[in-house]
Amino acid sequence: MEFLCYHRDRPGSLPLREELGEAHWSYMDQYAEQLIARGPTFAEDGETLTGSVHIVDLPDPAAARAFAFDEPNYQAGAYRDVLLRRWRNLLGRTMWEFPGGRTGGNRYLVLGLGSGAPADLTVPPGHDGLIAYGPLLSDDGETWLGTAVLVRAADPGAARAVLTEDRYADIEVHDWEFGGRR
Repeated sequence: MEFLCYHRDRPGSLPLREELGEAHWSYMDQYAEQLIARGPTFAEDGETLTGSVHIVDLPDPAAARAFAFDEPNYQAGAYRDVLLRRWRNLLGRTMWEFPGGRTGGNRYLVLGLGSGAPADLTVPPGHDGLIAYGPLLSDDGETWLGTAVLVRAADPGAARAVLTEDRYADIEVHDWEFGGRR
């Protein structure tokens, strides 16, 4: 089962995150084979850290909750909240298999938070910048709750346009970069 975990930073938590950097890396190293995508998000200035996204393949929702809430930064109080949802990998690959590579262009996390009937359940044609794409689902995998995308795009507006705007209660766009040890 695939899950999207988005830890949102608590304001002023950067010193704590820096202090726990190696603990975070070591924790994530335990999941290296299960990770589909990962990386930090940033404010519009492109420098201020705002969160950390991980898409991971785990056996069940209990394992996903353990992954999200045992993470050292979460345990120490660096995050203000956590979005944890089942996710379905419609591209069938990891970010490391993205043909566009780790660098070049602007990268974004786009979160479409659902409202009403499901939308964007298939990969949109003509978007060669898609790094990861799939629906957000309830724990049982039955109820559509939105869509999560990692995408290379010209700007936040182009990233947002990957989703059908009027089918979501809210769409968030965050600057994102490839994560993991280099």
